[in-house]
Amino acid sequence: MRKTLLGLLAVCALAFTASAQSSTVLLNAAGATFPAPIYSKWFEAYHTAHPNIQINYQAIGSGGGIRQLMAGTVDFGASDGPMTDDQLAQAKIKILHFPTVLGAVVPTYNIPGVTGDLNFTQKALAGIYLGTITKWSDPEIAKANPGVKLPGDDIVVIHRSDGSGTSYIFTDFLSKASDDWKSKVGKATSVNWPVGLGGKGNDGVTGLVKQTPDSIGYIELIYAIQNNVLYGKVQNASGKFLKADLAGVTAAAAAAAKDMPDDFRVSITDAPGAGAYPISSFTWLLIPAQIQDPAKRDAIKGFLKWMLADGQGYNEGLFYAKLPKPVVAKELKAIALVQ
Repeated sequence: MRKTLLGLLAVCALAFTASAQSSTVLLNAAGATFPAPIYSKWFEAYHTAHPNIQINYQAIGSGGGIRQLMAGTVDFGASDGPMTDDQLAQAKIKILHFPTVLGAVVPTYNIPGVTGDLNFTQKALAGIYLGTITKWSDPEIAKANPGVKLPGDDIVVIHRSDGSGTSYIFTDFLSKASDDWKSKVGKATSVNWPVGLGGKGNDGVTGLVKQTPDSIGYIELIYAIQNNVLYGKVQNASGKFLKADLAGVTAAAAAAAKDMPDDFRVSITDAPGAGAYPISSFTWLLIPAQIQDPAKRDAIKGFLKWMLADGQGYNEGLFYAKLPKPVVAKELKAIALVQ
């Protein structure tokens, strides 16, 4: 009798395990490295709260995320630059944009003998990346940093080598800061860089700057903080030099939040306001409007609702700003478009 009972219990346990496994929903996603630290935290926390849902995310850059989504090899993508009209037209499916967090891109540098915060005018950053400002002692840099002993060394310019939303944000800012940049290079996840060396991902650029004397790069704020690298203040639209922080990013989003377009594709670089950090941006999840698998559809919609509520509580601990309340309210309504 006892053996029979144990046998029945074993069969029940196996059946329960098989049932649990069969109900597990696996979502694959890929894209931006800019928000990868918060996405990693979110997906882990969501799996803990919902053990039957597993989200695997590859931080391969925004360009790669868009390509994989359009190819149908992932369930959703992620990008720091909104998809263009041409990209949306080329997609075989309708794709929706959902803002997730707000972040900042910062200029990081490694200059022997310089250990403090540098001020960067908009003209200086554009000139460095155009290749027209080639020395750290250039007057455009020196005049914004009185009292700082800048070397006459050549500037080693470092940029992203992969398709990158961080590059989109940075080049979007440079296009507003410089007519020359706008006409000669423009904004995109990938551009023809006039000068410089390429690093893959935010972590690749960070590593290159750390190991290369006289270098400058651009990275997401959390990567600068986590890697303990110097990053400078940037001149905003009001002429003030600001170091990136949550308040400055939130201020940059204030105007956009009041007049957010229905498709959520908006730029907040070089935003008006004395307190607005100028290289700020939303970042987006790219979600198919039609999802054939009902289990995956429900899992994605459930995650989006969680992300807009509980998920926002994780943001500031990783130096991302929370979404403005009007944007959250608008997104909650837009989730119904996923069918």
